[in-house]
Amino acid sequence: MTASVVSADRQRLQRRAQTVRRIKTVAWWLGVCLVSIVTVAPLVWTLATSLKPAGEILSNSLSLIPRSPTLQNYIHAVTTVPYGRYFVNTLIVAVGGAVANLFFGSLAGYALAKLRFRGRQAVFITFLSSLMVPSIVTMIPTFLVLRHLPLLGGNDVTGNGGLGLINTYWAVIIPGAAGAFAVFFMKQFFESLPDELGEAARIDGAGEFRIFATVYFPLTRAGLAVLGLLSFQAGWNNFLWPLIVLNDPKMMTVQVGLAGFVNNYTTDYGPLMAGTVITMLPVLAVFILAQRWLIQGIASVGIK
Repeated sequence: MTASVVSADRQRLQRRAQTVRRIKTVAWWLGVCLVSIVTVAPLVWTLATSLKPAGEILSNSLSLIPRSPTLQNYIHAVTTVPYGRYFVNTLIVAVGGAVANLFFGSLAGYALAKLRFRGRQAVFITFLSSLMVPSIVTMIPTFLVLRHLPLLGGNDVTGNGGLGLINTYWAVIIPGAAGAFAVFFMKQFFESLPDELGEAARIDGAGEFRIFATVYFPLTRAGLAVLGLLSFQAGWNNFLWPLIVLNDPKMMTVQVGLAGFVNNYTTDYGPLMAGTVITMLPVLAVFILAQRWLIQGIASVGIK
């Protein structure tokens, strides 16, 4: 009797544990599905709205399935504004900013991780502290620095008389050429690589830049892919800073160009959504192409 009671209690506990595990699994999947719906729903709504006629957008705005699909919004979006020129401008700014961020961020990260010099910790703390300063606070000082750079853009030696780097691509690229996050990210990545590699190269007579370029830099491809994708995405989606420093309509970026569909009294939702979908395609393509490196970089950083 005792053995049968113990066996029945054990079976009852096993069934209860299985029930709890099933409940947890169902709750997990429900949570994942809810988060997925919340995340994907705005994208689906944007795509659906871009395919709706103007009358349907106002009368059936919450519907995710267009009743009368049309490509007129896309035609209107690319013909109303010089989208081709905007794409080229944004591509120059995004790619240039990503390349500069990768190179200078890697240089600074290597120096802080592998070189020993006085004040290294203070420099690193300064970079970390700058992450806590909102970018909106530094916009006016950065604008004034770019505006009054000596001997550039018509300026004299004192930095007056011209526009400096304002209304040039450099005004967008240079302020983020060595971002604090890039320096911090690459420093952590370089610290995960063994110091013996650099010591062996120094014994062979290699200089520091050669050690960086030929020994350590090729080993950080996974980290560079992650940082490059994030930098490209940030540069592509940047709106406020290009709006401030680029005054020539021929140098506008796609994000600034999309604002042309928003007027003081009305908003042209159809072309606006169509332009938004077109603008997302390059970032999506870059993400798909770099997906393998992105996953490898995140996994590598997590394991190390």
